[in-house]
Amino acid sequence: MSTPHFVPDELMAEARTASGGLYDFGDASFLPALEVLCKALDDEAQLSETGRYVFRLKLVGQLTTRLRVEEDLRLHPEIADEAVAPPLVIVGLPRTGTTKLHRLLSRDPRFWWMAFWESQFPLPFPGEALAKPEARIAEGHKLVDMMTTAMPKLMAIHPMAAEEADEEVMLMEHSMLSAFDAYANIPSYSEWLSRQDQAPAYRFLKRMLQHLQWQKRARGIDGKRWVLKAPHHLQRMDVLLDVFPGAQVIQTHRDPLRSIPSIASFIDTLWRIYSDTADPVEAGLTWSERMRRGLDQTMRVRETAAAQFLDVQFHDTVKQPLDVVRRIYAFIGWELTPDVLGRMRAWLVEDEKSHSATHEYTPEQFGLSDAQIERDFARYRARHITA
Repeated sequence: MSTPHFVPDELMAEARTASGGLYDFGDASFLPALEVLCKALDDEAQLSETGRYVFRLKLVGQLTTRLRVEEDLRLHPEIADEAVAPPLVIVGLPRTGTTKLHRLLSRDPRFWWMAFWESQFPLPFPGEALAKPEARIAEGHKLVDMMTTAMPKLMAIHPMAAEEADEEVMLMEHSMLSAFDAYANIPSYSEWLSRQDQAPAYRFLKRMLQHLQWQKRARGIDGKRWVLKAPHHLQRMDVLLDVFPGAQVIQTHRDPLRSIPSIASFIDTLWRIYSDTADPVEAGLTWSERMRRGLDQTMRVRETAAAQFLDVQFHDTVKQPLDVVRRIYAFIGWELTPDVLGRMRAWLVEDEKSHSATHEYTPEQFGLSDAQIERDFARYRARHITA
């Protein structure tokens, strides 16, 4: 039997060393998750040598962040006093306009939002002044350059930008109860995760939002509420609304005949970063089923929380984004000021210039077919897809 590459105790020891000897990882709910994840990475993921190295760096970094979060809360108890107002949360299948909408709304300075660099480096570097995160921003740019150089298709699938709004699911990964199967084919972890209480992941997210708010205030940035975005929430909508009571949800919609093959291509691209033997058919079938379950779960939650949801069609976000914004502001009860409208118009002009890459694929590459997608998503399509 081969020697395991991912051993929880070893990863935690590396994190303690990297943190300068810190010991407290906080809520112990991450431990069983880390154990299952490590075993799946060794037994199932078929990681390349580079993939093992990068995944190990990821996990050690996330464990180090857990240590530093606990230390920061010990040294700065006022972080826990940061009040997180009910957020506005954008959810929907990937490739349904969620990123465009998220970044458009982030033009309004009344929203708190998390940039990509913050998702990767959420805590100040040692010796860094709270008001001066330039070193982290620079590292964020380097990381984007590295990712897009290694996998140019990423820019066509998910536009990467170090200083633009990005997904909070990357903060939730620190709980070890998250979408690690977006990076590798680890079915035993995925199946185990589906049976677990997801509340610790969302409670950790809330703590991280408090920390980020505290940092932003030190930089002179003030907001009223967070605008968040992650397709990940589709499968855990009940937990999201429990941990963030009063949250309002914008659900984006696009025909799964278009979005599901695109998601499969995205996952296949991510898997290939970490494995030389990634199976595109496995990626397609696994994530098609994952997304079906997520949409079904969200439809069930909506039956008792309808007033907290606003539906937005993909074609409206693309063709008439500012009309969509006006509907959103009416939904949340905010005035859409001329200043904010001007910021959004300017961003739309710049965003249009960045859409040069193409994303080409066929459903059959990923073991999918129109007939299968129509069958699996029939209930969702009947309820939410307009002509």
